Amino acid sequence: MLPTSFRIYSKLLALTKGPRNWGNYLIPVLLALLLTGCQTNQASPGSLLFQDDFAKTSSGWLVGQDSDGLVAYDGGGIRIFVKQPGAARLTVPSLRFTDVHIEVDTIKLTGPDDNNFGLVCRYQNESNFYFFEISSDGYYTIGKYIDGVMSLIGMTQMQSHNAIHQGGAINHLRVDCSGSRLVFYVNGEKLAEVEDNEIKSGDVGLIAGAIKTAGTDILFDNFSVLQP
Repeated sequence: MLPTSFRIYSKLLALTKGPRNWGNYLIPVLLALLLTGCQTNQASPGSLLFQDDFAKTSSGWLVGQDSDGLVAYDGGGIRIFVKQPGAARLTVPSLRFTDVHIEVDTIKLTGPDDNNFGLVCRYQNESNFYFFEISSDGYYTIGKYIDGVMSLIGMTQMQSHNAIHQGGAINHLRVDCSGSRLVFYVNGEKLAEVEDNEIKSGDVGLIAGAIKTAGTDILFDNFSVLQP
């Protein structure tokens, strides 16, 4: 059973991967979210605003499980496991920031390479946030939800990039959300920089989803938020 704080919402996320024409797939995003804390960042560039190596299971991330999957502290990290095709999970530490530089290490434990996982910034509620995702078969995207409507930013479909380590290799993700500037780095290489100013502030988070095949299983570790 899910704890009462593990609220579930159903959304549609339609992405395509390019240059291969795989067609649209729909991802109902099941969001585990509850904003109970509030933190604003007023610090000098490079200052550490928040850090978690997930060694303590009481550090505040929202966790839970049901028949579709789980979000849990596991193996010294946060594990997101998605049992059903077309489902996704998102978890946040219930904080609030304006401009952020976020980093995390990720690894696929099991499941298909045709997946998606990554970072979230400026999460306000289940209908308004930015997401930055990669897949284990070498694709990436930047997008947003505004009033429950999903759109990609600066691209019309997911793009491939050789900086992404495929399969079960570790990937280090970095996201800068600073003013209207949104930048996505993977393994130290900048993949994309776009402009968008619809969401000004909000929480940070982790997200993972299954596409056509069930069993996406991602472990996140060494999460940090700095002043950009």
